[in-house]
Amino acid sequence: MAFHLSNNLVGILNFITFLLSIPILGAGIWLRREGVTECEQFLDKPLIVIGVFLMAVSLAGMIGACCRVTWLLWLYLVVMFLLIVLGVVFTVFAFVVTNKGAGETLSGKGYKEYRLGDYSDWLQKRVTNGKNWNKIKSCLADSKVCTDFHNKYLNISVMEFDDLHLSSIQSGCCKPSNDCQFDYAGPTNWTRGSAVSANPDCNLWDNNLDTLCFNCQSCKAGFIDNLKSSWKKVAIVNIVFLIFLIIVYSVGCCAFRNNRRENHYQHQQQPWKP
Repeated sequence: MAFHLSNNLVGILNFITFLLSIPILGAGIWLRREGVTECEQFLDKPLIVIGVFLMAVSLAGMIGACCRVTWLLWLYLVVMFLLIVLGVVFTVFAFVVTNKGAGETLSGKGYKEYRLGDYSDWLQKRVTNGKNWNKIKSCLADSKVCTDFHNKYLNISVMEFDDLHLSSIQSGCCKPSNDCQFDYAGPTNWTRGSAVSANPDCNLWDNNLDTLCFNCQSCKAGFIDNLKSSWKKVAIVNIVFLIFLIIVYSVGCCAFRNNRRENHYQHQQQPWKP
């Protein structure tokens, strides 16, 4: 009874995982064929790899448990164990690199401003790398985050603008830094005043919707702050996923032990041949 319970449960859980792998793989193949932007094309390979991996592991688990293929179930458990270890490492790492940095509150402003030096050195190096940042800028342009920002707040006054609670990317990429002391003419339209600022971002600002502050340090900092929030959410989801993996792994260990016991029992029942 224990044999059938644990093996059937492993088979059912892996069948569900197999079904989940199909839309993931399908999405990756669709993006590879239909994706037109660099941001979309950047996602196709990871999705295909994850989809194929989940499909292969779930098939190994199903066949190993339901067909009593002990060596395949053993291989499945090794992969599951490595996944659990990698999941724990990633979760700890995610909390460590996102523990540092936060937006700077400004007096009389509803939004915050973001400084690149406030964040983890590891995240800074990855984001500010020229090749990586060009891809990130492409994604920001494709998402039309600043175009939507411009259209949404086009007709508001400077006092209304100061009261806005902007996202980190809107604050860092779609408007100039408060240090520049530019004169407000619109959410993405600012006039240079007579004030001189040591902030290098002030010289990089351009009212063109394709430029704005996408090359500014504040934009990179705003992106990191947004990335930091996303990573924390992923880390929390990953904890739930790890609990699921540990449960499946434990049931799989029972199935593996039962497979060996069943094989040993069948071997003993075979008639002895001189």
